Amino acid sequence: MSIHPTLLNKSLRLSHSLKQLRSYTDSTSSVNPTEISHFNALASTWWDPYGSSRLLHLMNPLRHDFISSCHALKPHTTPRSNLRYLDIGCGGGIFAESAARLPSTASVTGIDPSTEVIAVARQHARKDPLLHEAGRLEYLNKSIEDLAIPQSPTQQYDVVSLFEVIEHISTPAPFLKSCLPFVKPGGWLVLSTIARTWTSWLTTKVVAEDVVGLVPRGTHDWSKYINESELKSFFEAQKGWGINGGVKTMGCMYLPGIGWRTLQGGEQFGNYFFGIRKDPES
Repeated sequence: MSIHPTLLNKSLRLSHSLKQLRSYTDSTSSVNPTEISHFNALASTWWDPYGSSRLLHLMNPLRHDFISSCHALKPHTTPRSNLRYLDIGCGGGIFAESAARLPSTASVTGIDPSTEVIAVARQHARKDPLLHEAGRLEYLNKSIEDLAIPQSPTQQYDVVSLFEVIEHISTPAPFLKSCLPFVKPGGWLVLSTIARTWTSWLTTKVVAEDVVGLVPRGTHDWSKYINESELKSFFEAQKGWGINGGVKTMGCMYLPGIGWRTLQGGEQFGNYFFGIRKDPES
């Protein structure tokens, strides 16, 4: 797959990243040892609501709200019950656990390449008897490239989630391409990420990491942020995605002392959610 240079903002000199996108082969892995090492160091505090993952805990309700808003779009192509989730880059399981508890959920599979983080997720899940039910919640210490590609819709998922993941991937285009086969026809791929703007550099790097310390220093690499227009361009180049208005974006912003709130137009300069529906089979 080739990615046209216009997918990248011309005002940014990201030639190295563009070369990585162009040189993609099927053997490319999305696992970055530096990123794994960073999150391994945070594993022990993942479930501390006031720790290093505090903003993820506070964001989790918005994740569910966004998925619900995607499912509300017409035509309704996703069943209202027995939903199967694949949570890619699940970390310590904040979203995976909450999704597994929903009455509309049949199963959740969470995958993450970090051995230490997956161990934390499994340990925390043991505290809830509901999550002990066979097939309810499963964690795999794998990357998306390690999973067998589904051969039928029964092996695919109604929701494939990539929450706060893609901005930690060095080669986002091949990574996304690896995720697409796992979405069931009529199902949704949903993600949250950050737009690559000077505003986001100031708020997420300077303020959040260096000044206030809302997140650990080194968590984000601003050059890896992805703009909404780039995601849309990527999916426009794919066949079988987003027909009949099956694309949704929702901006959001963290307000100290208040929490995460949706923000109209926020996808143009900061944090946002993006969802796209796989076209139903005709």
